[in-house]
Amino acid sequence: MNKTVYNVLFVCTGNSARSIMAEGLLNHAGHGRFMAFSAGSHPTGAVNPLALSTLKQWHIDVDGFRSKNWDEFARPGAPMLDFVFTVCDKAAGEVCPVWPGQPMTAHWGVPDPAAVEGSDEHKARAFMNAALVLRRRIELMLALPLQSLAGMALQREIDQIGKAGA
Repeated sequence: MNKTVYNVLFVCTGNSARSIMAEGLLNHAGHGRFMAFSAGSHPTGAVNPLALSTLKQWHIDVDGFRSKNWDEFARPGAPMLDFVFTVCDKAAGEVCPVWPGQPMTAHWGVPDPAAVEGSDEHKARAFMNAALVLRRRIELMLALPLQSLAGMALQREIDQIGKAGA
């Protein structure tokens, strides 16, 4: 892979929490080398406020996030994707659209913080824990020598990252 900017799509079922946080984290940490997007197979139509407050704690701009369907990224004119990562087990088991660009795919499953019940503090901690796992995986990806890794070696590395921090 020899590109200036890599397009990455994070996919979840609802596109309200994990995939949104991953999008924000990669766009923030990728320093222009990566353009991250997120989408859901069955989007909720709303971004979870705790996902946004978690990103804000790391001084990540949260303007413009929205819950959207993954079909947006399979249409003509959609960004050519280099990577697609599922961040929830349910989305990983679904039949995905055909993505433009024949991206590499991997499963980076993270427990759903939106499913956590209890006090506001307990819920906020679940969101932070999910964001920490995602951030660690993104840091590992950013450290990969993408220019020198070829097909199978790169696929093996991104698959391995999905097991990190789990």
